[in-house]
Amino acid sequence: MPLSDRFTEALTYATQLHAEQIRKGSGVPYVAHLLGVSSTALEYGADEDEAIAALLHDAIEDQGGIETRDEIRRRFGDRVTEIVEGCTDAYTEPKPPWRPRKEAYIARIPTASKSVRLVVAADKLYNARSILKDYRVLGESLWEQFTGRKEGSLWYYRTVVETLRTVESHPLVDELDRVVSQIEGLASDRSASPNPKSDRDRV
Repeated sequence: MPLSDRFTEALTYATQLHAEQIRKGSGVPYVAHLLGVSSTALEYGADEDEAIAALLHDAIEDQGGIETRDEIRRRFGDRVTEIVEGCTDAYTEPKPPWRPRKEAYIARIPTASKSVRLVVAADKLYNARSILKDYRVLGESLWEQFTGRKEGSLWYYRTVVETLRTVESHPLVDELDRVVSQIEGLASDRSASPNPKSDRDRV
């Protein structure tokens, strides 16, 4: 499926919106995450609207709330906007408390559209892969970057996987499950060790 100028416009817009934003801990420009999520969605069958929504999935939440939502609708239409809204867990700053916000987000997944679930799963897979990579290097200090810390983060990713599975079976969810299971396995190994260290320390 060839991508049109709409995708190019969305990429430029997303880059502008998130220009000052970086990934937690790594300092990597945030646009790398947006590109990764969109790429993952395309690899698992996304159409152009879904790929655009993947580029913009954090735009409402992190870069302007309702005003940004209305601009997305003006530029890219109702379907893209609805997908981005479905991926948004907060519209305001400061955001509501972490745990109830995540619980409400997860509760919406079973009734979300297939397009929303695709982008949600692509987003979580990209994040889970990043967590696994960084966990192997940083060890337990990794969890200091996350509001939910270790226990909450592990709960969140496992619950997202199980909730997605209640709706349908999909290769993307299968891959997300595999990566989350690897994180859980690593966390279990570290918890069993009296002096957990990063893999780098063990070399």
